[in-house]
Amino acid sequence: MTRPSPRAPPAAKTPGAPLRVLILGGVGEARRLAERLAGDPRFAGVMSLAGRTSAPLEQSLPTRVGGFGGAEGLRRYLAAEGFDKVVDATHPFAARIQANARLACAALGVPLIRLSRPPWRKMDGDRWIEAADTVAAARLLGPAPRRVFLTIGRQGVGDFRLAPWHEYLLRTIDPPDPNDLPPRCEVILARGPFARDDEIALMRAARIDVVVTKNSGGAATYAKIEAARALGLHVVMIAPPLCLGVMVTHEIDEALDFLAASPSS
Repeated sequence: MTRPSPRAPPAAKTPGAPLRVLILGGVGEARRLAERLAGDPRFAGVMSLAGRTSAPLEQSLPTRVGGFGGAEGLRRYLAAEGFDKVVDATHPFAARIQANARLACAALGVPLIRLSRPPWRKMDGDRWIEAADTVAAARLLGPAPRRVFLTIGRQGVGDFRLAPWHEYLLRTIDPPDPNDLPPRCEVILARGPFARDDEIALMRAARIDVVVTKNSGGAATYAKIEAARALGLHVVMIAPPLCLGVMVTHEIDEALDFLAASPSS
């Protein structure tokens, strides 16, 4: 049986010292929060990126790139660096690091907040088909061959090999592993934001029948939803994993209030 490592005693803070804050990044909200912290003497922040994007955008805080080695590795890092609070601003579908953050912060008694984009909401004219995950999404495409605009990033692409009779147009920031691709798949490398009219033109030129996407929220890639609505296309919408056991906010100002609050408030 593996026993949990003993909780390290909290280090005494120097009066007046800035609060040590770790931001687990991955979305634009993390970058905007980092910009706010960088100009605020109350905080000494560090941005952590998983390193899945080969050319991440420049950050305004000191940045570390790479994994921690699970919840225990993150716990050791938090303790060694003396972080006072943690903001989980990872991608809505980064379930593993979100779970690791909850476990590591709970083990040390470090306050944690999740800064999350609100998911997209279905509007009049949307033709959404809800899916629990990428496997379910692949199955929902049906038995008849279709032209599929696949906009889920690189994670989960391999699940669409379950439906090899479709033709796929995959758009992602970084090149996917060729072994993950369905047999009939064209790849476009692009980073948002995208414009509605450009998305409409792309879908028309590619003769897209259905769009598959993750409900990651935000404005940068919402244009594909608007385009699908305008063209009357079905959208297979993959739901984000539930975020349980942690405070959640969609507002950067609320995250700042959480960081600035004293432990007793």
